[in-house]
Amino acid sequence: MNRKIYFCGSIRAGCQDRELYLRIIEKLHTYGQVLTENVFHYEDPLLETGKVRSSEEIHENYVTWLEECNVVVAEVTQPSLGVGYEIGRAVNMNKKILCLFRSADTDKHLSCMIQGAHNDSTFIVKHYKEEEVPAILKEFFDQL
Repeated sequence: MNRKIYFCGSIRAGCQDRELYLRIIEKLHTYGQVLTENVFHYEDPLLETGKVRSSEEIHENYVTWLEECNVVVAEVTQPSLGVGYEIGRAVNMNKKILCLFRSADTDKHLSCMIQGAHNDSTFIVKHYKEEEVPAILKEFFDQL
C-alpha cells in the first residue's frame, strides 16, 4: 500500500495534545505513510528538522505534502488557523478529509465551517474519544 497521509493538528495552541497526535500517527501507519509525522516530534515547527527554518520554507513544504497526499486526517479539537488553512487547501485540492473532534473531552465547540462541511463522502467529521480512533480510522480507510 503506497497511500500517503497528511496528518494535521494544532501545533502551537495544541502543544498539550502532542502526545495524543503521536498516538494517532502511530495508528495511521497501518494505512500508509504519514508525510507530516516529524512535525509533531518538535515543540516548535520552525525546528521540525532540528534546524531553524523560515515560515516560508515550512509553508512550501506543507503545501507540497498536501499536494502529494491521498487523504488528510485532521485533529480539530484545538482551534487553529493553520489547521483550518490546511483543511481549506485540501478541500480545494479535492482530497478526502477526516476531521476528528473530542467533543466529550472539551468545553469547546467545533467550528460550523468544519462541522457544516461534513458530507458523508469526501469530508467526514467524527466526534470521538481516543479509544474509538482505531475503529474510526478503519471505517474511513476501508471506504477509500
